[in-house]
Parts: sequence; structure tokens; C-alpha cells
Amino acid sequence: MRIGSLLAGCLLTLAVPGLTVQLLAQGAPAAPAAAGAATIHGHVNDAAGMVVKDGEVRLSTDKNPSLPNAKFEYTFPLDANGDYKGTVDKPANYIAGVFTQGHGVDYLPAPIVAGQDKTLDFDMTRKEYIDKMSPAEREALEEVKKKNAEATAANAKIENLNALLKQARVDTAAGHFDSAIKAMTDATTAKPDEPILWVTLGDAQYGLADAAAKAATAAKATDASLPDKYGVAIASYQKALSLNAASAKPSPEIAATADNQLGQALGKLALNGQADKLKDAGAAYDAAAKADPTRAAMYYFNEAATMYNVSVRTGNVDGLADAADKAIAADPTKAMAYYIKSQALAPLITTTPDGKFVAPPGFVEACNKYLGLAPNGPYAADLKNLLAQLALGDQQKPAKSGKKQ
Repeated sequence: MRIGSLLAGCLLTLAVPGLTVQLLAQGAPAAPAAAGAATIHGHVNDAAGMVVKDGEVRLSTDKNPSLPNAKFEYTFPLDANGDYKGTVDKPANYIAGVFTQGHGVDYLPAPIVAGQDKTLDFDMTRKEYIDKMSPAEREALEEVKKKNAEATAANAKIENLNALLKQARVDTAAGHFDSAIKAMTDATTAKPDEPILWVTLGDAQYGLADAAAKAATAAKATDASLPDKYGVAIASYQKALSLNAASAKPSPEIAATADNQLGQALGKLALNGQADKLKDAGAAYDAAAKADPTRAAMYYFNEAATMYNVSVRTGNVDGLADAADKAIAADPTKAMAYYIKSQALAPLITTTPDGKFVAPPGFVEACNKYLGLAPNGPYAADLKNLLAQLALGDQQKPAKSGKKQ
């Protein structure tokens, strides 16, 4: 049973902080007002070239609007793009100032005449603005530029990783496992500390191993490379789990998904001759259910189905009934969990000295629950036959159906 990754919408993000450098203001002379209305608009960026979006542009006729008692006739808020606009119904020779957090950071002359649509941008990267900065302010500005450059480079890297992640998922779903593995190998090399990249690499590696296993089955041949193929997927899932556990904020979703996929890969090793891996697979599924209880029913059913598939091949049902019980407890409406339990208990049917069959505790109940939930299900006829044999005391001992889940 192949249960796909749950993380198809999960992408990496890295926010770039809006860094604004607080700089000294400069004044400009005011002039008499003119009559009529006008409009004004423009854009504001700070000395580091970043958009200023938390603030406003104010207009004043005071000779020195940087003083605490300065009066402002108009105030226009900055939007998320660093733009502002507004109407001026009293044209005059204004001084426009940019204010952030109540402090003026830049001033420019803003003469406005009647009927005018004035554009006034505040570009604080201009030479005359930088020249007025103190040595300490210039040092702070260079540090901001450095951090912005680092953030821009990091975002470009994350954008590329997200593209690789998205393409790898598309390729894996389409069965193009080699290209998906190549993309995720490049991604994990570029950012080896990101768990989701290793999960996605593991999914592609698991898909390649599964395809090889199906090809071998179809050819009725043995593929000696299967343990190694599943092994690399297992290593990727384990890498994802260790990185996630060591992170500042471990993701329950990543942990659960990686453990679920790890359980599947270990289960495939158990199907291909490494029976000791079945216990490890069960532990991985249990860890997935613990990490994300909201999907515990799915993880416990996957555990039961994995154990059942191994039991069909090996005849060993040890622990299968307990696994089915966990799946049933997590979702009592899952018909297939009751079927698995019936198959776990069927080998325990005994006969009395007079030749009558005696079912182990829970067997009849499991059969009836399956039939109640799926009366026309694919295993309904088998279970009805088993129950009929028990009721009639048929001398032929009922047997498991032996069908894979």
C-alpha cells in the first residue's frame, strides 16, 4: 500500500525585513500660498533603497518643519508599496516631509500651483542625502545594505529550492523518479539542513525502488538491488527526522510524514526478505501517529496493512491482531481493519475432539463488523464462507484468503 506524502503545499519561505534608516532632516524656505486646488502623489524609499511603507508624507508652510512645534496642513499615508497621493485645495510653496513612527526622516521643497498634478518622489539614496549623513549613520546604512543583500541572495536561493521542490513532486507523481532524485539531490546539496527537502528526496527514491520491485514481480525475477534502493530512501527519511528534531521549532507534520514513509520503506524491506525490519516499520508508524494524532487512524491502518502484506508472504501473523486493534480504535468505521484482524485470528481456529471448529475470541466479531460496514466489499464472500463453515462444523479448516491489501 502506497500512501503519498502529505506535504504537497509545503514550501520554504524567508521574509525580507523592511529596513528603514532614520536620517537627519533638512529645511527649506516657505512661500505665499496660491488659490485653487491641486493633487500630489509619489513614491518613498529609504537610503538603503527599501520601500518605506510604514509612515506618511506631510505638507507644511513652516520655514523649518523639522521643529517639534511645526504645523502641517496636509497628511498623506504611505501604502504597502511606499506610494502616497492626495488633494491639496490650498496650493502654496510647501515643504514636504516623510515621517515614520512620528519622526521626520526626509524633507523636500514642494511648490504646488492650482490645477497641478504634482509628482514628488523621495529617493533617499540620492547623493546629497547621503552626503549629509554622519559617519555613524553611514556605517549603519552600510550594515543595512549588507543585510539586505544577504536577504536578497537567500530569497533567491529559497525561490530556486521551491522550484526544485515543486518540480520534483510533479516528476515523482508522474513516475519520473530519476529527474526528481536529481532535483532533490541538488536541493539537499544547496541546503542540507532543510528536512522537507530530504522527505521529498526520499519519496522519489522510494518511488524508484517500488518501480523496480514491480518490474521484478512482473518478470517473475529477483532484483538483488532492491534492499539498496529502499535503503537510500530510508536514509533520506531518517535524515529528515533527525534534522526536524534538532530544529528550533520541529514540525509535527514533517515528523509524521517522514515516519509514515519510513514505515512503508522498512515494510518493503520486510517483504523482500528482511523480516527483522517489520518491527522497525511498526515503530515508525507509531511515531507518526504520536507526532500527528489527527491522522493517527491512517498511520495505524498503514501499519496494520504493512504487517498483513508481510504475513501473506511469510505466514507469520505475530502482532498483526494488535496492529489491527490499534487501527480499529483510531477509526471504528474502517472496514478493512476488521478484515485484517479476521485474517490475523483465522490461523488460531482450532478443532474439538469431535471435529468441530472453535474460533478464537474476536474472530466472529471482526468478520461481522466487516460485513456490516462493507456488505458488498471485496472480502465479503470469503468471510461469509468462513462463518458458514464455523456454523456448520465443516471438517475442512477455514483458511485465510491471503489477498494483499
